[in-house]
Amino acid sequence: MLGKIEEIIDNRVKIQLNIDISEQPNLINLHVVFEDNRGKKIVGEIAEANKEIMIVNIVGEINNGVFLSGVGLKPSFKSNIRMIKLEELEMIYGKQQLDFGYTNFGTSNVYEGYKINVPINDFFNTHFSILGNTGSGKSCAVASIFQKLYTGSENVPLNSSLFFFDAYGEYTHAFENLHEKNPKLSYKTYTTNIIEPETEILRIPVWLLDVDDLALLLDATTPNQLPIIEKTLKLVPILTGSSEKVIIRKNDIIARALQDILLSGMESTKIRDQVMGVLTKFNTPTLNLETPIVQPGYTRTFRQCLFIDKTGKMQEMELVVEFVRTYIVEDTLEIPPDELNPYYNLNDLELAMDFALISEGILKSNKVFDNANVMSVRLHTLATGDNRHYFSYPKYVTRDQYIEDLLWDEKNQTKAQIINFNINYIDDRIAKVITKILSRMIFLKASTLKPRGSRAFHIVIEEAHRYVQHDNDIELLGYNIFERISKEGRKYGVFLVLITQRPSELSDTCVSQCMNFLILRTLHPVDLQYIKEMVPNISSEIVLQLKNLKPGNCIAFGSAFKVPTIMYIDIPNPRPLSNNVDLENVWYKKEEPIQAQNNQYQQVQGIIQNQNQAPVVAQSQGISQGAGTPQINQVVPIQSKYIQQA
Repeated sequence: MLGKIEEIIDNRVKIQLNIDISEQPNLINLHVVFEDNRGKKIVGEIAEANKEIMIVNIVGEINNGVFLSGVGLKPSFKSNIRMIKLEELEMIYGKQQLDFGYTNFGTSNVYEGYKINVPINDFFNTHFSILGNTGSGKSCAVASIFQKLYTGSENVPLNSSLFFFDAYGEYTHAFENLHEKNPKLSYKTYTTNIIEPETEILRIPVWLLDVDDLALLLDATTPNQLPIIEKTLKLVPILTGSSEKVIIRKNDIIARALQDILLSGMESTKIRDQVMGVLTKFNTPTLNLETPIVQPGYTRTFRQCLFIDKTGKMQEMELVVEFVRTYIVEDTLEIPPDELNPYYNLNDLELAMDFALISEGILKSNKVFDNANVMSVRLHTLATGDNRHYFSYPKYVTRDQYIEDLLWDEKNQTKAQIINFNINYIDDRIAKVITKILSRMIFLKASTLKPRGSRAFHIVIEEAHRYVQHDNDIELLGYNIFERISKEGRKYGVFLVLITQRPSELSDTCVSQCMNFLILRTLHPVDLQYIKEMVPNISSEIVLQLKNLKPGNCIAFGSAFKVPTIMYIDIPNPRPLSNNVDLENVWYKKEEPIQAQNNQYQQVQGIIQNQNQAPVVAQSQGISQGAGTPQINQVVPIQSKYIQQA
């Protein structure tokens, strides 16, 4: 018996010791059991101790061989107090053998050599977060957990689908050899490096983008801009066709815009200039500036009929108006589905937006022009800039086919379990949009599966504070896709995994829906306060411990852990490319003298010129490295003899 209860306040028990604690190893964080004649065992964790007094926090109770976390009963003052037994510890932390449905995360910091085996359904069947400062070991922890999931036992989750949004391109080194360890496993990666692509470039079919996707891509700011995008998407499969009915529909749009200009009451020269501007940019084989206008006795082109005389009048105004009206279709023109073109590109989309804008009266309303023109400019920039490569696709696919193509490893002819999107080579804005677009596609696919929840998709977001934020999406679209997934994804089998060093910058809604947390060393007071307020069932004692954790050590809690668990996570093999820069090597490495480099360069240039070859520009090869993670130190745990043997 360790001692007698002296005081009970809330869930804290003060014990007067009757053992010589100076002869004991450190007892902090070990568990004790309170027993009395009620037949129930109350479990507590040692929080503080001195030579005379020990403070224990109640963490749960054992009833009929089952551990129930939480504070229910309080121990009586006559309770017998002892250290926990091994079989009782297994009720809390799980058994040591790795049974089916379990995966190993690491080893207890408190009980020497005690493996922390976690139930897969309780952990991976929820949204979860991995938090910690740079250098705390987040990347290594993530790599270790997933390596053990796939290679740590004979039971392999072949049907799993993990979509990694890799902010630094550091995880390929950790997962690229999965197929060698098990031929049924496969890892697939996409890159955003369009200059020197090391793998297949990430491409999203533009025809799979709907109104919400384009609103984010074009950085729309108000709901008033959404009808323009909606009309654009309705027009683009029509305008990319070439059938007779498609030409009639194009003519109708152009003619209505021309009629508005001709009847606007503006000066004749301004009317002429706008009409010529429209027909220069928007025309068809049957309606353009060279279209003949036939009158009794003569024929002139449309251009010639726009002539303005010396008085500043357009003499053929009435003739032109009547001619234009012949192209306006009063009845709704139905175009057969087989005449619509579902396969289009950014240039087609840009043309469709131009038609949508003139059909919305952009030329006669400054307000419409201001709201819509900015999107037109952004779409043009996208269609002509480097980012256009990410929205081109070589063949027509549906959304479901596209997701299945992402999951299929053509090289190994097998399904890939981990799909990595290396978004290291694009700026944060476009990276956030691409992350949202792909996450939304995955969510939409999962939500239409029959039966519901028949497949599972995990969306793993590195540096999540960059992308999972409280944006203006709710004001613009009525929802934020990450918040929708966090609230609705579980019933469809879509789960968020948030990895970040700044939890205070994450969306509160997403964090509040996470059911499991692995928190490594965290120092920033704002983040610590945020964790304390936002994360459920976390005590002040745990928050204080977060500041002093060694790299690779974490505190885990949530639905998969019956009590907060302090453990160190094994170093992954191989590790992700997340090490800090080695300044001893970089700063003190001996380089060739500048003059020697210049001489060597001149010699190479001379050889090239003599061979009549074009100059060759040598590009240095580099590896983009993310936030560093130093070597994880081994922790010397407490002696296991203080787990009382049965």
